[in-house]
Amino acid sequence: MDTMLAGRFHLDSKKFAVEEVPIPVPGPGEVLIKVKAAGVCLSDVHLIDGSLVPLFATSDTVTVGHEVAGVVHTLGPDLKRGLPVGTRVTLEAGKTCGTCAGCVRRRPCTQMLTAGIDYDGGWAEYVIAREDTLIPIPDSLPFDQAAIIPDAVSTPYAAVVTTAGVRPAQSVGVWGVGGVGAHNVRLARLVGAAPIIAVDPLPTARERALAFGADYALDPAAPDFADQVRAATEGRGLDFAFDCAGVPAVREQAASVLGLGGSLILVGITPRPLTITEGLTFNYLCKQVRGHYGGSPESVSELVRLTAAGRLDLAPSITDHISLVDAPDAVSRLENKIGDPIRLILVP
Repeated sequence: MDTMLAGRFHLDSKKFAVEEVPIPVPGPGEVLIKVKAAGVCLSDVHLIDGSLVPLFATSDTVTVGHEVAGVVHTLGPDLKRGLPVGTRVTLEAGKTCGTCAGCVRRRPCTQMLTAGIDYDGGWAEYVIAREDTLIPIPDSLPFDQAAIIPDAVSTPYAAVVTTAGVRPAQSVGVWGVGGVGAHNVRLARLVGAAPIIAVDPLPTARERALAFGADYALDPAAPDFADQVRAATEGRGLDFAFDCAGVPAVREQAASVLGLGGSLILVGITPRPLTITEGLTFNYLCKQVRGHYGGSPESVSELVRLTAAGRLDLAPSITDHISLVDAPDAVSRLENKIGDPIRLILVP
């Protein structure tokens, strides 16, 4: 068989469909991965609805999907790592363009390409991967859990550990307890944050946040919201507020309840302008706003080790498994929050 099914998004017509396409052939430094599981992320939805525009698209049609796990199927030429056929792997969600002068892969890059957005991703039966983006996974780690590590888990992990640098006993607020925010709560708990305050308008999301380790779960529309945050933090306000929703109103509210030296961490993405209307108190209290984007190769490897060691159980994060041919239905379920999913998994 020389063809496969793939979820393809046409950038010109803005149409998404599961189509039959040729199985790709790995080039130098590449391998062909047989996909076992692929996560459905809100970024995928934003690509399909047109609110996320690829900055470095390599063609006018792209296979969607940047959360992928599978098995090494075919080796291309000129490989250096020697991962044998059959190796179980998860794939980093992005790669550098590889053409910048002096490019250093493990440093921030203005031309970081994202799988499933700038180049073909893993909503397919097979996917090409550069060998330096492969992270081997142990037999004890299921493919569905491994697939979501490179974004849904590593993005908030890097936000908590690297961008914010949360220390034990520091107070944390998490706005938006969906696919990323739910893991932000769990990871804040893992590093010892206290208290952890989850903020979400959905009662089911608030209940889930408490199950995932939040100490408090608040409705952002509550008239005494700020008073509740002050009471939970003994009047100090938050050390860190994580916006996992990418909503301007969230950022305004989160910034307003930061304490002395507190930082707003922008985890969720949005094309809308960043505005903070707070006045002199923002200066008086030395508040900060820090941008954050995605995870890192280090965070993916560390999370694989943490899950293998039993420090992090990702089974509760898997909401449902859906056949690849039903990818449009999965997109609709996430876009409309049907069942309030954390992560839906496509299975070829």
